[in-house]
Amino acid sequence: MSSCLVSSDKSEGEITDLIDKWHGLAADADSTYFTLMTDSAVFIGTDKTEVWPKNEFMDFALPLFAKGKGWSFKVLNRNIYNKGEVYWFDEQLDTWMGICQASGVVLKENGSWKIEHYQLSVTIDNDLMDEFKALNKVVSK
Repeated sequence: MSSCLVSSDKSEGEITDLIDKWHGLAADADSTYFTLMTDSAVFIGTDKTEVWPKNEFMDFALPLFAKGKGWSFKVLNRNIYNKGEVYWFDEQLDTWMGICQASGVVLKENGSWKIEHYQLSVTIDNDLMDEFKALNKVVSK
């Protein structure tokens, strides 16, 4: 039986630095944000239409960055996991949308860690789920 363990090796520090820098660049509306993603990266946002390959995500975000508009995600907690050379993480964030959760995969590319996949989700308290579903049904029509 194999298991996933929270990472505690040198790579964990490098990955933490990568993710923190990535979030910082987004907050600063700095287009070098995209250099920390692989060419094949995918960003999945909170809207059901937001499944963006890197090029499409850049098309969306670069005009915002050019106007100085980014987004700030304050990390509340993060776990980094690995199995062999594969690393992934989950994190809880304080954002303009409230508390969000995210997960991602990082790969080493040309000797540097880069974001390969990132998924951001808005959290909904379980006791508010019926109200959310009703609201979402109205909005979807």
